[in-house]
Amino acid sequence: MSSYLVLSGGLSPERDVSLRSGRRVAEALRLAGDAEVREADVDLSLITLLRTHRPDCVIPLLHGAAGEDGALRDVLTSLGLPYVGSTGESARLAFDKPVAKTLLARAGVSTPAAVALPHATFRELGATEVLAGIRELLGLPLIVKPTKGGSALGASLVKSAEEFPSAMVGAFAYSDVALMEQCIVGTEVAISVLDTDEGPVALPPVEIVPQAEIYDYNARYTAGTTEFFVPARVPSDIAAECGRVALLAHEVLGLRDWSRTDVIVDASGTPWFLETNAAPGMTETSLFPQSLHAAGLSLGDAVLRLVDRARSRG
Repeated sequence: MSSYLVLSGGLSPERDVSLRSGRRVAEALRLAGDAEVREADVDLSLITLLRTHRPDCVIPLLHGAAGEDGALRDVLTSLGLPYVGSTGESARLAFDKPVAKTLLARAGVSTPAAVALPHATFRELGATEVLAGIRELLGLPLIVKPTKGGSALGASLVKSAEEFPSAMVGAFAYSDVALMEQCIVGTEVAISVLDTDEGPVALPPVEIVPQAEIYDYNARYTAGTTEFFVPARVPSDIAAECGRVALLAHEVLGLRDWSRTDVIVDASGTPWFLETNAAPGMTETSLFPQSLHAAGLSLGDAVLRLVDRARSRG
């Protein structure tokens, strides 16, 4: 009997989301096949567990730095264990938002103007003067968020100069570098990509309509606080363009198996690239499972196919 290990938890601020993703995928795998499915946290006992039991495939479902900075993936590679998802190198490219934005901009994709600055810059040059210069350069409103991290933790909308300092404090609570990004007004759309034997395919886009001003942590993981439309209520040609952007991000960043790209579609129908997630959430309110369902695919079957692909890679 095959043995699969689902990794979730870790010590990042997204631990709870990771645990929910892990439980859901583990249960889906148990229902979809006859393999032994184990679940494990990332702690001091993990390496011993991996060496002792040597699962046929590992499914990392860690969010935040612990799962998306590439380190754990490099460890799995060093142990010679097949795993679902992108390599450590590719995960690092997607995890660093300014780097991902730069690579997609070079590929011809529209992305909001932005500035990324470390906390030290504000200490050394003076926060008041630095923030004033950024306001002049990018204008208001702005989105402020950590350059690394997910689930919109530390992200906020800045509509006035008075809101700027507290937004920076919120971002720096989760990362040493903050991204200040032009706020594009429009329809927020998430496009998931799934690798198949015929190549990567873009799944039906999900339109996101939160009750709050932005799609923050609470809006993502509290049932009833956000309305989702699958497929997104955009014209077919714009939906196709969103899919093209997501597939391009998957390719440019070197991702594999699965990913999710977030865009804002403005009034003219242009999708603006925001970020790509190499480890999309799999909770009850997450976007990737919604896209799978809209495409007529079950979560368990989709993961099993990716497990087969991972095992064939050796």
